[in-house]
Amino acid sequence: MADLVQRSRYAVAAVFCVHGAVTGSFATRVPWIQEHSGVSAGQLGLALAFPALGAALMMPLAARISHAFGTRNALRGLLALWTLALVLPSLSPNLLTLCASLLVYGGTAGMADVAMNALGVEVEHRLDKSIMSGLHGLWSVGALIGSAAGTVAAHAELSAQIHHALAAAVLTVIGVVVCQFVLNVHPSDDEEPPARFALPPRSALLIGAVGFCAVFAEGASLDWSAVYLRDVLDSSAGVAAGATTGFTLTMAIARITGDAVIDRIGAVRTVRWSGVIATAGGVLVVVAPHPVLAMAGFGLIGIGIAVAVPLAFAAAGHTGANASHAIAGVATITYASGLVAPSIIGGIAQASSLTMSFLVVTVLATGLAIFAPVLGTRTRSRVS
Repeated sequence: MADLVQRSRYAVAAVFCVHGAVTGSFATRVPWIQEHSGVSAGQLGLALAFPALGAALMMPLAARISHAFGTRNALRGLLALWTLALVLPSLSPNLLTLCASLLVYGGTAGMADVAMNALGVEVEHRLDKSIMSGLHGLWSVGALIGSAAGTVAAHAELSAQIHHALAAAVLTVIGVVVCQFVLNVHPSDDEEPPARFALPPRSALLIGAVGFCAVFAEGASLDWSAVYLRDVLDSSAGVAAGATTGFTLTMAIARITGDAVIDRIGAVRTVRWSGVIATAGGVLVVVAPHPVLAMAGFGLIGIGIAVAVPLAFAAAGHTGANASHAIAGVATITYASGLVAPSIIGGIAQASSLTMSFLVVTVLATGLAIFAPVLGTRTRSRVS
């Protein structure tokens, strides 16, 4: 049994990597997709809201699918839908079809996300040690691999249609193969199937607050860190881009190494200290008189928020409720945060200043320390 669980751990890790690779493959070809579909920058911004909308709408279905088919078959099918959906945006000739394809793209992404996180929580429980931070770190690795491949394809002037067709084929095959080795968890005979669409359980709302704070800071830093250095601190384009790279790198490293810290001091203390680090980073960004200090601040934000979302998913899966349902609730809240964060930051910057925007990010970062205790309850999850 121990060998089976360990094998499932590696298989789920590969699933996270595949999921991230799809995201990285798509992100690098957005300029090609924009040109092919003939949309303006404003229309592209509208279209790029549809993946989060699709995810929020479809994630609650993942729990019912897992209940009906078991975790292995559900994950295999949902992951294949997600990898194959990669081809849709590059085939879209106009704004309407692009929005529709991104809605499907986001919906399949969200369902696969819930299924793989629920299974990761199950494996973590059976191993009796933290693995969720490392799994999310491997998602970041997959995103970097997908981005690198996309960059090569773009430099080779390969159309996104061909690039994404090849990437989808390869990733689908890898996904189907590795899903064969994950745990196959079935509901107990007396367990009621989850509703098709239902409000998240109350426990997920408080846990989701941790994810909301972390993802808000993540979205703000990813989309606005380079702009902050350019507009507020008058740095060059190259230096400004380095802030985003540094933020992404520190977050990935912190996730990969985070499980050892979590096992040593526990989830609550880890997130509490993470909130302190993220808050310190936000303060440094706001008061920094020089780009180097601001870059250091963004790096601290990356370290501080890295493990919060993986631990929120893990806590949701251990609430004693249906794991997929609880995780879907937390995921919906975090996706919503990622959806609204960039626009809220822009709105505050328009009304006041970008410095004031990151003061808001700093205040939300303190929420990690405040809400950390809600991650402390771990109830035995269902076992097949």
